[in-house]
Amino acid sequence: MAGQGSAANVIAAVCSFLIPGLGQLVQGRLLGAVFYLVLTGVLWLVSLGFLGWLGHVVAALDAALWRPPAED
Repeated sequence: MAGQGSAANVIAAVCSFLIPGLGQLVQGRLLGAVFYLVLTGVLWLVSLGFLGWLGHVVAALDAALWRPPAED
């Protein structure tokens, strides 16, 4: 996968906006995917639906701005 701003990251960001964690899963980051899925679920439940959208936005930003580790 290419770096930040690549088409793959844009697709991952859209996926993560629709279903938090899906973009991280597309990028191969299983722990990040589970984290954002659980975080967003908790936000939806705790805030009675008022702050759940925040989890979607944060997950999408994380997927869009992610860079793979540099290979030496």
